[in-house]
Amino acid sequence: MRKSAFAVLILVILGNIAFWALWNRPVDERSWAGAITGVAYTPFHSDKSPSKGDKASADDIEKDMAALEGAVKAVRTYSTTDGSEMVAAIAAKHGLPVTAGAWTAGKPEIDEPELAGLIKLARANSNVRRVLVGNEAILRADLTVPQAIEYVKRVKKKVNVPVSIAEPWHVWLKNPELADAVDFLAVHLLPYWEGVPVDQSVDYAMFRYNELKAKFPNKHILIGEIGWPADGPWRRGAEASQVNQAKFIRNFLNVAAQNKLDYFIMEAFDQPWKREIEGTAGTSWGLWDYQRNPKFPMIGGVHEIRNWEVKCATSVALGFLPLVFFLWRRNDLKMGGQIFYGALIQAVASVLVFTVSAASAAGLATTTEIAWGLLIFCQLVLFAVMLIDGMELTEVVWQQKFKRKFIPCSAAPLPNAAKVSIHVPCYNEPPHMVMQTLDALANLDYPNYEVLLLDNNTKDPAVWRPIEEYCRKLGPKFRFFHLDNWPGFKAGALNFGLAQTAPDAEHIAVIDSDYQVHPDWLKATIPHFNRPEVGFVQSPQDYREWEKDLFQRMTNWEYAGFFHIGMIQRNERNAIIQHGTMTIIRKSALEKVGRWGEWCITEDADLGLRLFEHGYEAVYMPESYGKGLVPDSFSAYKTQRFRWAYGAVQILKHHWRQLSPGAKELTAGQKYHFITGWLPWFADAAHMVFGIAGILWSIGLMAFPKYFEFPPNVFMIPTLSVFAFKVGASLWLYEARVKCGFWDKVGAAVAGMALTHTVGRAMWLGMFTSGRPFVRTPKCENQPALMQAFMMAQEELVLLVSLWGAAVAIVLTFGHENRDAFMWSGLLVVQSLPYLAAFITALINVFPTLGFGKNKPQPADGAVAGAGD
Repeated sequence: MRKSAFAVLILVILGNIAFWALWNRPVDERSWAGAITGVAYTPFHSDKSPSKGDKASADDIEKDMAALEGAVKAVRTYSTTDGSEMVAAIAAKHGLPVTAGAWTAGKPEIDEPELAGLIKLARANSNVRRVLVGNEAILRADLTVPQAIEYVKRVKKKVNVPVSIAEPWHVWLKNPELADAVDFLAVHLLPYWEGVPVDQSVDYAMFRYNELKAKFPNKHILIGEIGWPADGPWRRGAEASQVNQAKFIRNFLNVAAQNKLDYFIMEAFDQPWKREIEGTAGTSWGLWDYQRNPKFPMIGGVHEIRNWEVKCATSVALGFLPLVFFLWRRNDLKMGGQIFYGALIQAVASVLVFTVSAASAAGLATTTEIAWGLLIFCQLVLFAVMLIDGMELTEVVWQQKFKRKFIPCSAAPLPNAAKVSIHVPCYNEPPHMVMQTLDALANLDYPNYEVLLLDNNTKDPAVWRPIEEYCRKLGPKFRFFHLDNWPGFKAGALNFGLAQTAPDAEHIAVIDSDYQVHPDWLKATIPHFNRPEVGFVQSPQDYREWEKDLFQRMTNWEYAGFFHIGMIQRNERNAIIQHGTMTIIRKSALEKVGRWGEWCITEDADLGLRLFEHGYEAVYMPESYGKGLVPDSFSAYKTQRFRWAYGAVQILKHHWRQLSPGAKELTAGQKYHFITGWLPWFADAAHMVFGIAGILWSIGLMAFPKYFEFPPNVFMIPTLSVFAFKVGASLWLYEARVKCGFWDKVGAAVAGMALTHTVGRAMWLGMFTSGRPFVRTPKCENQPALMQAFMMAQEELVLLVSLWGAAVAIVLTFGHENRDAFMWSGLLVVQSLPYLAAFITALINVFPTLGFGKNKPQPADGAVAGAGD
C-alpha cells in the first residue's frame, strides 16, 4: 500500500473514532453518592414473562437481592402469586425491608388468591413493613373506588402493617374518600408518561407531590413509583434516553434527600417482557439493565451509548478489511475520492454496528422481532445500493484517467473495407418514420454495406407495403422481408436476418426503426474490429425532437444518465451492457456464441454477456452516431422499462453460474457490474414491499397497539439518509457528466423515480415467472386528459393515496403525544415519492400546457412488444 493510501486509512479510522467520541461526549449531571431509599422490583429475567404464565425462580431472586444489597434500602413488589411471594424471605437475608403488593384486576379468580397471599406474607415476614392491595387498578378501571376501599378494609383487619393502594396522583385528588380509607398514600409520579420535558420533570413531580400534601396534610405520602425510561417513543416534550434517565434519577435523588421523601424508584431492573403491554418504554425503566449491569454511574459523566468504545472498535474492525482492499486496489483514484469512499465504507460499518446492537435488546414481541429482522436485512440492501452508487460517484468525480478510452476513427474507409450487414427490425411502425431511417442509412459514408429491413408480424399490409416499395426504390443494397406469425419477438426477426445476410458480410449492425444514423457511423467504428478480440462495438442511444415537449425532455435526460455515466464506467472494466440499437457485432462471434437468444426479451443484453463469457472484448464510444425517438407516452415509457427489468432477471437466472464467485468465464469487474448494475432494480422491488408493509404496519399501530410499535429512529433515520444520499449522488453525477441545466437534472430524476413501481413489479414477476408476461398498455386515447393520467399511473396512485392516508392517520392518532409518529409519517411520505413522481410524470405527459408543445410521430406502443425497441 502506498504511503498516501496508508495516510487515508489512518485518517478515515481516526475520523470514525472522532465521530463516535463526539456523538458520545459525557454529559455532566448532578451526582449522587448515597444509597437509594427504595426500588420497585419485578423478579423476572429476560427469559421469562408473567404474561406467558412463567413463575420467578428463587435462584434469580437471590441473585437480584445480592445485587441490590448495599445499593438500596428497600424493595417494593407487585404480586403474591407469580413468584414474587418469595421476595420477602430472600430479601430478609440481605437486610432489605419490603413493601409487598397484590395484583388486583376486579376478577375474583385473580384477586382472592392475591389478597390471601398478601395477608400471609405480612403475617409471616417481619421485614414486610407495608402492603399495597393493588397497582393502578382504579386507573385501568379494573376496580371501582368502592371495590378498592372494600379490599383495603379487608386486608387492614388481618394485618398489623399500614395498608394502601398504589395509584397516580390524579386518582387520589379525584377520590378523597379513597385517601380516607388508607393508612398512607402510595402515589405514582411519572412525568414521562405525561409528556413533561426532562428538564422540568423533577420540579413537576414535586409540584404534584406538594399538591397531594396540601390536599391530605394528615396522610403520609409514599412515592410508589418515580423514574424515567432509557428508551422509548417521544411523548410530547418527553424524550426517553440514557442521558435523560440519568439526569432525572440523579436530580430526583438529591431533591428527595433534601426533602426527606419516602420513595421507590421505578424500577430496579429492566423488564423486557413489558414490551407487550407498554412498548419499548416499558422495558427500560431499570437502574440496571436486564443483564443486571448498572446502566449509568451516579457520579461523573453519563454517556448515551454505554460501552461506545467497544462499538466504535467493532465498527473499525468491520470496515477495516473492505477499506484496506479498496485502498490497495484503487490507487487510480485521486486522494479526495479515496477519502470520500473510505469514509462511506466506515460510515456504513458504524451504522450497521449501531443498528445491530440496538436490535439485540431482549424480550421483543414476535411481530417486533420479525420487523427488526426484516429492517436489518433491508438496511443491508439499502447500504449495498448506497455503496454501489458511491463507488460510481467516486469513479466519475475522482478518477485520474481512463484506461479504456476509444477514439472515433476519422480516416476515409478503404474501398475493400469489411462488409457490414445492417439489420433494422420493425413492427407496426409509421411508414414515413421508417423511410426517414432508411434515407439516413442510404447516406452512410461507407463503401461496403447492405440493409435488411425485417418487418416482424405487422398485420396491416397498408403499413408494411409502402416500406417494401421504398426499399425497392433505394436499390439493391436494401432488402425487405415481411414475416408473418414469426416467433421469438425481436430476437427471432434478427436471427432470420442473420440467415439472410450476405455471405461476405463480416459484421452485423443493428438499429431500431426510428433511428437516423450519422453518415460517419460505420466509418468511425468499424476500424476498431481490426483487433480480433473485439466482439462488438457500441455507441450510445441518443434522441431527437424532444426539446419542445416537457415529458420527452425529462425522459431524454433520464436516458442520458445511463449512457454518459454508467456505460462509461462499465467500459473501464470491459463490462458494458449491449443495447439493441447502434450496436455492431462481429458476425463470426455472433454465430460462435449461438446467435440471438429468443428465450429472452432483452436479447441484446444477453448477447453482450455471452460474448464476454466467450472472452470477447467490447468497445464503447460515448460519441453519438444516431438519434431515435423517445416514447411518446408515459405508458409506453413504463412498458419499455418493464421489459428491460424483466429481461434483467431472466438473464441473471440464466447466467447465475457464470456470475458466481469462482466462475472463470467472466472477470471480477464484469461480474461486479452485471450484478451491481441491476441490484438497484431489486431495491425497487423491495420498495414495493416496504410501501405495502408500511401501510399494513400503520394499520397495526392504530388497530393493535399491543402488538405493534413504531420502528426505532435507529432504522428510520438511516433509511431517510440513504434516500437523500441517492438523490444527492444522482445530481452530482449529472453535474459531472451530463451537460444539461439544473431543472433538466431534476426532471430526469423525477422521470427515473416515476419508474420505480414499474421496475419493482417487473423484478418480482421476473423472479417468480419464466415466460415473458403480458404487459397491459392502457387503452385510454379517447378519454379526457386527466383520465389518461389516472389510468397510466393507476397502481401508483392507489399506493400514493394509501401511504398519504396512513401518514395522516398516524399523525392524527399519535402525533399529539409521540414525536416518533411524525418520523414514521415522514418515512411513509418519502416512500410515496416515487408514486407521486409517476403521477406527476403522467400529468406532464397528457397536458400539453405543461410542456412546450406537441407532438411528433412515434412508434406504436405495440412496438415494444414486437421487433423494435
